[in-house]
Amino acid sequence: MNASAVSVVGNTQLCGGIPHLRLPKCISKQSKRGLSPKLNLIISVSCGIVGLVLVLLLALLYRSRNARALKSTSGSSLGVSLLKLSYGDLLKATDGFSASNLIGSGSFGSVYKGVLDQHEERNVAVKVLNLQTSRASKSFISECEALKSIRHRNLVKLLTACSSIDFQGNDFKALVYEFMVNGSLDEWLHISAQGIDRPTNLPKNLNLTQRVNIAIDVACALDYLHNRSHMPIVHCDIKPSNILLDSDMTACVGDFGLARYLRDASCPSALHESSSNVIKGTIGYTPPEYGMGGEVSTYGDVYSYGILLLEMLTGKRPTDDMFNGGMDLHNFVMMALPERVGEICDPLIVQIEESSSSTNPRSNRGNHAPNDRRKRVVECLTSIARVGVGCSVVMPRERKDMSNVVAELSLIRDVLTRTRIPREYP
Repeated sequence: MNASAVSVVGNTQLCGGIPHLRLPKCISKQSKRGLSPKLNLIISVSCGIVGLVLVLLLALLYRSRNARALKSTSGSSLGVSLLKLSYGDLLKATDGFSASNLIGSGSFGSVYKGVLDQHEERNVAVKVLNLQTSRASKSFISECEALKSIRHRNLVKLLTACSSIDFQGNDFKALVYEFMVNGSLDEWLHISAQGIDRPTNLPKNLNLTQRVNIAIDVACALDYLHNRSHMPIVHCDIKPSNILLDSDMTACVGDFGLARYLRDASCPSALHESSSNVIKGTIGYTPPEYGMGGEVSTYGDVYSYGILLLEMLTGKRPTDDMFNGGMDLHNFVMMALPERVGEICDPLIVQIEESSSSTNPRSNRGNHAPNDRRKRVVECLTSIARVGVGCSVVMPRERKDMSNVVAELSLIRDVLTRTRIPREYP
């Protein structure tokens, strides 16, 4: 074809054709119009459906993760042979959480005695969290986390945890423990706050050897938490009401609602959690550095233990009215060392020792045997006082280590058992 013979002058709308004509390319009508309304609708609906599905999947994933977390607080992560208990089971076990089954109360909840019918009438202690109280839920989580991976004969055994709703639809959280038939150490040392007229409210009798055994049990528990568990744990609330006694008078440390993990075992005050969190221990047992904004540390537990030991020795609470104007339990005992320790001891200790001396014929052999034994008992009391004072000094790093405390108290017990045959008190 002869392109030079073809004229397209004036035909401005022409497009395409052979290259020799040099015409512009034709534009497709479909691309000029864009997508049809029908196709736009289909795409929009499809995108909406896909977005909705993604939102639902994310919601299901979030719910599934929460369910697994909840299961971990009441499942195998507690590391025990679990009891699967519902709110209804616990309601029945405690007779509707009746006042007659109330055995204790604290800042985060109340503890009830319960009987599990489906488990051969097993006695348990049910700690019901008061979720209206600040930090109660955090206390529940802390206690589960602390107890799920530690095992020791001197720690209260957590059987299971229950996180559910009650029959009114309110959140419900409870911890179920092994029941300790002899109650708390506080009940053995002091008259009940409910009144002094009832005979059952009189202090129970603990002889000196029993007190030393209990002190060693608590020291062993703290030594384990501080030095021998997979990660150091600070209890943060050592006091007599948190020391529970089983049928053999073995002491177990309970209530880990304030417990903290330490991040670095080589640093006794390195917090796993933020140190800005307020530590609300118990007045009289909380170390002075906590009140000044100091970090949580194993030294704090040692201080609390020292006060506990001095309380067992003297029978006086650290909040006794006599302690004012700069005088406290630590200074009270320290000022009595070494000559006047016998004067500040719990009178019950002296009464029991004298009673044992007069009724135990084996202890009265020889003219000087009673005096010799009494002298050794006073020496042991003095040694116990020194341990308690050494644990409760003001400067944290000057306090004793719990492993050394166990060793020192064990030596004191050896002296006592060589001195007399312990008299048992139910």
